[in-house]
Amino acid sequence: MPDKPYVVDQMISAKSIAARIEALARDIEAEYAGTEKLVVVGLLRGSFVFIADLVRELHLPVEVDFLEASSYGDGMETSREVRILKDLRSPIEGRDVLLVEDIVDTGFTLSHVIHLIESRKPRKLRTIALLDKPARREVQLSADWIGFEIPDEFVVGYGIDFAQRNRNLPFIGKVRFTDA
Repeated sequence: MPDKPYVVDQMISAKSIAARIEALARDIEAEYAGTEKLVVVGLLRGSFVFIADLVRELHLPVEVDFLEASSYGDGMETSREVRILKDLRSPIEGRDVLLVEDIVDTGFTLSHVIHLIESRKPRKLRTIALLDKPARREVQLSADWIGFEIPDEFVVGYGIDFAQRNRNLPFIGKVRFTDA
């Protein structure tokens, strides 16, 4: 639970997110045209809202699976130690895979998970992140598709939490601590 009181200032509206997801879905469809089935892998927990909206926009045969990785716990800073808390249910060898991340910050989690997925020999692996925070990058990588590039702010909403709070906000907002 956060120690200090805070408010959430809207950064990206629900309407802007929906429009961007529509555009991203068209790009993904072009990349995976002709696929037998696209395995959409969501990184839990932050990506669950994004992945739900994204797969509804995709006009492709899709299978959804989840992987849970953690490097934050309840804090605002990464521990830089990535732990896999939940693994995929199905094998992905020889399959088309889209890895869905909520936010690329330092890059540690996404880098770790990409290496894990690549070791399982998918036919094609691409990545998408709703948010990208390049100012915080410590690992040289970028997702194939980015929803929005944001400044170095701690954000919540649209599935992204602060100590398990604010996931249900329909927009992306910046956490601002108050004195009250």
